Amino acid sequence: MQLQEIDRVKEITKEDFLKHYFKPQKPVVIERFIEDWPAFSKWDLDYMAEVAGDKTVPLYDDRPVHHEDGFNQPHATMKMREYVDLLKREPTKYRIFLWNILKEVPQLQKDFSYPDFGLKLMKGLPMMFFGGRNSHTFMHYDIDLANIFHFHFHGKKEVILFDQQQNNYLYKIPHSLIVREDIDFSNPDYDKWPALKKAKGFKTHLEHGNVLYMPEGYWHYMKYLTPGFSMSLRAIARNPKNLAKAVYNIVIMRHFDGLMRKLKGQKWIDEKNEQAIVNTNKQLR
Repeated sequence: MQLQEIDRVKEITKEDFLKHYFKPQKPVVIERFIEDWPAFSKWDLDYMAEVAGDKTVPLYDDRPVHHEDGFNQPHATMKMREYVDLLKREPTKYRIFLWNILKEVPQLQKDFSYPDFGLKLMKGLPMMFFGGRNSHTFMHYDIDLANIFHFHFHGKKEVILFDQQQNNYLYKIPHSLIVREDIDFSNPDYDKWPALKKAKGFKTHLEHGNVLYMPEGYWHYMKYLTPGFSMSLRAIARNPKNLAKAVYNIVIMRHFDGLMRKLKGQKWIDEKNEQAIVNTNKQLR
């Protein structure tokens, strides 16, 4: 893969962010943007266990998608206190994603504010993500193709991004938001996945207090190098093409895929996985 380092700045003004990153739709890491938040000094795994220890949290691992899986259906559940103990004790594949902190632990709202990047952030959807050492997300993009601000806390995380122009080289699964789940983007097998050598993307590492801006519809793969967690704030897609694709994903694609899973079962999943290779190989030829 042809990966360049994501730009990093210590701080940034709204005007510079809009001019240099939002308008050209280019990712950036802002290193010292949230040091005035209470969350910057308070938020770590122990604090999360303290304020949310009795909450039952949904857990996901890296098992391949199965036709019986519902949309965002968790693979297991656990009390947050037990999950934090697991994270601190040993490596685990279990992750938490799309955990709405306003709904689950409203008091955490007091620890951060909604920054003014020049975009209208959706204030009802601050989502948290947790992971154990060496756990990872599949390469995917978000269903609403939103502009995402990813605030990282506690630990270190590896990030790889691609824009939608790289779809032909990523072994994208038809009628879904993911690529082949058996690709290890942190150490890809180019003999098995040769098209990846043509993919042009971005990479970086996130540490406590870093903010990553991911432009509309960007593919993202994240690997927890140590146990840690992040929070994402999002703003609706501004590009009309991306907004239309978001509506299609939510209104049509998601329901069509769900219907086909019911009608064809695991065969539908297997066919899509094979078609991803066929479609990508056509581009190589």
